[in-house]
Amino acid sequence: MLKLLLFVCSLLTTITTFSQTKPTRTRLVDADWRFLKDSTVKAELPTYNDANWRRLDLPHDWSIEDLPGQMPNQVAGPFSRASAGGTSTGYAVGGVGWYRKSFTINPSEAGKMVGIQFDGAYMETDVWLNGHHLGYHPYGYTSFGYDLTPYLLPLGQTNVLAVRVKNLGQNSRWYTGSGIYRHVWLTVAESVHIIPMGVSITTPQVSGKTAQIQAITTISNSTGKPMPISVQTTLMAPNGKSVGTSWQEVTVSGNGRVDCKQLVSVATPQLWSTETPWLYRANVVLVSGKKRLDSLTIAFGIRSVQVDAEHGFVLNGKRVLLKGGCVHHDNGPLGAAAIDRAEERKVELLKANGFNAVRTSHNPPSTAFLDACDRLGLLVIDEAFDMWQRPKKPQDYHRFFDEWRQRDLEAMILRDRNHPSVILWSIGNEINERADSSGLTITKQLADAVHRLDPTRPVTEALCVFWEHRGKVWEDSDKAFALLDVGGYNYEWKHYETDHQRHPNRVILGTETFAKEAFENWQQVEKHPYVIGDFVWTAMDYMGETAIGHALLQPKSAKDSTRAVLPWPWFNAWCGDLDLIGFKKPQSYYRDVVWRNRPIAMAVHSPIPDGMKETVTNWGWPDEHQSWSWAGAEGKPLQVRVFSRSSLVRLELNGKLIGEKHLSDSIITATFTVPYQPGRLKATSFDRGKLTGSTELITAGKPHHLRLIADRATIRADRSDLSYVSVEVVDANENRVPDGAIPISFQLTGVGELVGVGTANPTDLSSFQAPQKTTFQGRCLAIVRPKGRVGVISIQATAPNLQAAVRVINVKEN
Repeated sequence: MLKLLLFVCSLLTTITTFSQTKPTRTRLVDADWRFLKDSTVKAELPTYNDANWRRLDLPHDWSIEDLPGQMPNQVAGPFSRASAGGTSTGYAVGGVGWYRKSFTINPSEAGKMVGIQFDGAYMETDVWLNGHHLGYHPYGYTSFGYDLTPYLLPLGQTNVLAVRVKNLGQNSRWYTGSGIYRHVWLTVAESVHIIPMGVSITTPQVSGKTAQIQAITTISNSTGKPMPISVQTTLMAPNGKSVGTSWQEVTVSGNGRVDCKQLVSVATPQLWSTETPWLYRANVVLVSGKKRLDSLTIAFGIRSVQVDAEHGFVLNGKRVLLKGGCVHHDNGPLGAAAIDRAEERKVELLKANGFNAVRTSHNPPSTAFLDACDRLGLLVIDEAFDMWQRPKKPQDYHRFFDEWRQRDLEAMILRDRNHPSVILWSIGNEINERADSSGLTITKQLADAVHRLDPTRPVTEALCVFWEHRGKVWEDSDKAFALLDVGGYNYEWKHYETDHQRHPNRVILGTETFAKEAFENWQQVEKHPYVIGDFVWTAMDYMGETAIGHALLQPKSAKDSTRAVLPWPWFNAWCGDLDLIGFKKPQSYYRDVVWRNRPIAMAVHSPIPDGMKETVTNWGWPDEHQSWSWAGAEGKPLQVRVFSRSSLVRLELNGKLIGEKHLSDSIITATFTVPYQPGRLKATSFDRGKLTGSTELITAGKPHHLRLIADRATIRADRSDLSYVSVEVVDANENRVPDGAIPISFQLTGVGELVGVGTANPTDLSSFQAPQKTTFQGRCLAIVRPKGRVGVISIQATAPNLQAAVRVINVKEN
């Protein structure tokens, strides 16, 4: 078990967050691919005629695109009742897709090593170059690459890269997307070069006065003869100034490899943390005589971490409580396409809503996502697998686990080990065989492999009750927990204290928890150092696992529903703190109070008809809203809940006192019943007579006009950038009309394109790509992507009988 973990990680930045335009050692090759979704063609040969194929830029997800043969109640937008994944994947459709790209090698690149790297393609991928099969990769979430050099055509001739991606059968429990949904890079290097993922940076020692940086560079030599090399590593501070350099001479044997280890001390380092995510840079240069052979620039963060049951999770000498959320990898209206700005916005939203940590459930994320976590200061649990040898779905990764687990584990760790945001490796989630003899053997093998690849970080695994193994009890998990550095508990906060009594050195982490138990879970984190954090399922809504977070109205006489999922037209899990387009849901306001980020919050329950009751799933939340607009409910009693950590809360309607309630230290919810009357509902909180917070809800008027809000008014002329434009239906006083369901049409002109539209509505199956959407709770979203040129984008939103709105987005050079 790792008791003390002092480490620093770096992020590989041969490609920056947004694609580089200048020629570099490694460059994005996302632009101008040809695509065809067809399982019958054989397009691997360079002579194949792809002239009629569709042209597109990566990242690309064909499962989010509208299906042919739209048919009411059968095929809608990208969804089909006949989907193999059904409710699990949100009725999305996979299939087989082909991608082809033609390219030539520049004269300056002749005779060099050329390699290609895919950050991820879902799911089973075959790659050919000029008709030669380079390889097969079955896991949809790990990076993979190939050496193109042996099969390149002579200088000036056109090379053809062909990629077939298959997403077939029932292979996932959530929406995966289909195709090459992450970046692709091309690397050109000399015969003596730094291998892919070949630089590791750690810090053996860190303090406020000094830090020792260790860089290990793996160098390959394919010349066939020994080569003496000088390795120069220069460290650059966040302000761009040099803070240390190391020179070392090594000899690389012919057709061999060598590791070059260097140590550099940094005085008074600026430490990376969630509040101050300072990033240093390491410039690694290979020189032979006077010739510069290779160079690589890597960003990294300096920080120390200690994890144990006595002190908890300690970052740079300070205990940090992990305010965590689980996320799947989709980007709502964009599907799985990991466009850099979409990944960055997701991190921004998590940070803005109080999260300081995220669990990448249940697979390694994109490089762009981790880059954003590094820059913005979000801690990461990087997870490898959702299953091992035993399946959760008939065609899932279990078919490949025994043959590929080591390669995929290495792919995750070698790619991600240098990210300062990554603090834990997770080897699995709710594994069926987790406590069986076979599973315990695999647990040890995986944990040992992780420690060999990266001895600086702890290993965890998310365990749950034995719902699938009758006769087993929770204590049967002990043998599995004993093999882990941090025990991951899914929905088992009631075992924390008793398990600590039995195993006082066990570090406990709530890897999945219910939103409605946020307060109980957080009490455990605040009270016990051995409980290092709480990760809600989920931080954001996602597609698939349809309706697991629903609230259902039933007759009072009926038995409470136990259905976890609901069928078509549900496509969304509806269990997130944030909705599918990134806005707060009621449980997020509650969590703000739980985490002490907001002094007071208020929620109003929708009217429940006479004779009916509400049933809420474990992952769900009551049908509450931050709204006091309930036309037609005048005089009817509505339930109002006020959340506060203060000792007294007061509720007023139109200046008249409704009531006051005292709260003890163990309660943060006060419940009132209020006959509905339009106007202003105000809640205030007090401690010892002193006002600590207030919040109010105002009845909105009739829809009057549209309001457009762009997350950024200026973006870059780069295909990896986006502008998110929210559309709100507002009254004459600029109040959003929360019950507004208004059809919106979009018109776009200028140097951009509309790449996605969406709402939070979990049952709206309409197109994510057509230029229209009906608002949900008075809001929808349009996503604008620049075409790569400088200029202006104008987006107009119109709706029947409402004043239109226009927003201008400026597009500037990178």
